[in-house]
Amino acid sequence: MTTFLLIIIYIAFIGLGIPDSLFGAAWPAIYPEFGIPISLATLVTVIISSGTIFSSLFAARLINRFGTGKITAVSTTATALALLGFSFSGSILHMCLLAVPLGLGAGAIDTALNNYVALHYKASHMSFLHCFYGIGVSLSPFLMSLALAGGSWRSGYRTVFWFQLGIALLTLFTLPVWKIVRHGLSDEAEEEQSITLGFLEMLKIPKVVFGCLTFIGSCAIEYTCGVWGSTFLVNSRNLSVEDAARCITFYYAGIALGRFFSGILSNRFSAVKIIKIGQIVTLTAIATVFLTGNYLIAGTALFFIGLGNGPVFPNLIHMIPINFGREISQSITGIQMASSYVGIMLAPAVFGLTAQAIGTSFFPLFLILMYAIMLTGSILANRKSNTTA
Repeated sequence: MTTFLLIIIYIAFIGLGIPDSLFGAAWPAIYPEFGIPISLATLVTVIISSGTIFSSLFAARLINRFGTGKITAVSTTATALALLGFSFSGSILHMCLLAVPLGLGAGAIDTALNNYVALHYKASHMSFLHCFYGIGVSLSPFLMSLALAGGSWRSGYRTVFWFQLGIALLTLFTLPVWKIVRHGLSDEAEEEQSITLGFLEMLKIPKVVFGCLTFIGSCAIEYTCGVWGSTFLVNSRNLSVEDAARCITFYYAGIALGRFFSGILSNRFSAVKIIKIGQIVTLTAIATVFLTGNYLIAGTALFFIGLGNGPVFPNLIHMIPINFGREISQSITGIQMASSYVGIMLAPAVFGLTAQAIGTSFFPLFLILMYAIMLTGSILANRKSNTTA
C-alpha cells in the first residue's frame, strides 16, 4: 500500500508542476491583448509566491492538524479552480485575485509532500518525485504552445484545467489510503509526532540560513527561466511566440530529465555530490546563453540549465531530515520551502522591472547573479555540515 500511496503522491506532484510554467509561456500573448506593460507579469508572480510563502510557513501546523492527505486534496482542488478562472480573466486585476488561491494551494502541497517523502522514502524517490513535477511543468507549456498556434492562450488554460481537475479528484477519492498507510507506520515514523518550531528559532540555526540561501538561488534560476525565458527568446532572439513556448517545454523537460538521472545516480553518489555536478552543468549552460546570439543554441542552453539545476532542489529537500532530525524536519522544510519561494517571487519580479527598463538582453547576466547566490549558500552550508547524505 505504501507503493500505491507513492504513486498517488507522484501524480499529485504533476499537479503541483502544471500551474508553475503556464503563466510564463502564455505571458507574451497576454500582455499585448490586455494592452499593458511587459513588467506587469511581476504582479501576478509576486502574489502567487507571497501566497506560497505564507502557506509554507504555516504548513507544519496545518499538516499536524489535518494530515498530509487532506491538505494535498484541498490544495490541488483550489489550484484547479484558479486555473479555470485564469482562462476567463479580462484584466490583470482578475489574474491577481486568482493568483491568491493558486499560491496558497501550491505552498501547502509542496511542503506537505516534500517532507512526507523525505521522511518515509529513499533519496531516489525524492528525485523521482520532482521528476514528476518536471512532467507537470513540461506538459503545460506544450499544451499552451498548441493553444497559441490556434490563436488563444485562454483555451490553453482551459485545457490544463481539465488535467488539474482530474488530479484533484484522484487525491480526493484516495484519501482513505493515507489512513491505511499511517496505521502501518511505527510510532517513530508517524508524521503527527513532529515538533513545530517558531520562525525565529529556526533562523538561529546557521545551516538553516545557508540552506535557505541555496534554495533562493536555485529557485531564482529555475523560475526566472520559466517565467521570462519565452519572452527573452521572443524579444532578444526574434523567435515566434509559439516556437518560444516550445523551447520552454524543452527547458522543463531538461528539469524532469535531470531529476530522473538524479534518482538513478542516488544509489551511487551522495546528494551533496549530485548537487555539485548539477551546479557545474548549470554554470556551463548559463555561460552558453550569455555568449551566443543564436536562438537555437540559446534554446538548447535553456534545456541544459534545467538539466543541471533540476536535481539541486530534491536533493536539498532529501537532506533536511538527515541534517536536522526527523522531529523538526516538517518545520525546517516549511521555512526552506518558504525561502525557495522568496527566490521564486523576487527574482522574476526584479528581472521584469529590469527588462522593462533596459530590455530582456540582460537575461543571461541575471542568471549568473542568481547562480552566485546559490553557490555561496551551498559552500557555506557544506562548511557547517559533515553530512554525506
